[in-house]
Amino acid sequence: MNKRRWVGLIVLSVWAAFVARSLYEREIALVVGGTYEEMLKHSSARFTSPYPGGGLWPGEPKSNVQLRFTDPQYGFITPKSSDVFVVFKGNVIQNIQVSPQMEPLLLDDALKVVLDLQDQLRGGGWIDRKHKKYPPFADTPQWRAQLRDANKGGKTYWYAGDKYQAMLRMHRFKDRKRPEEERYKITLEVAKPWTPYP
Repeated sequence: MNKRRWVGLIVLSVWAAFVARSLYEREIALVVGGTYEEMLKHSSARFTSPYPGGGLWPGEPKSNVQLRFTDPQYGFITPKSSDVFVVFKGNVIQNIQVSPQMEPLLLDDALKVVLDLQDQLRGGGWIDRKHKKYPPFADTPQWRAQLRDANKGGKTYWYAGDKYQAMLRMHRFKDRKRPEEERYKITLEVAKPWTPYP
């Protein structure tokens, strides 16, 4: 094998390793009630340093990430996000907020994300206990009309026994880059139950 081919193979190998590492480094793995140290141990993305002195403090990844909720029964994975926010008390995770998208989405794409998240929650044993007042999202004409109304949007609540509570929201979002398009933002919040278990 000639020298030029060897150099080409080395360059290709280095590039492939860089791409694989870049993809691998885009996950934050955590659970409400877990610690900052446990999160770092199981995550592949860098994260802000803890505040000295304890108390409540906010943290976030230093890059776009996929969020993996690591509870062995109630776990789920979100699409890659540019907006993940974690609240700690000392070194213990209290609250997780994620917008599971890289940018505001068109309605069809946003519905796919929320429906997939709901399917993951159901599959893991989460229950929509407030479904009479806050029914789960669905791809129906009624839901589409409600979501298109900028004054309404939608939200639904999910419970993992008495261990966690999740709120999944979706609403119209004015995208400055595409002001002529209907775009939507999704937010998922997970914490210890903050309203009584119905």
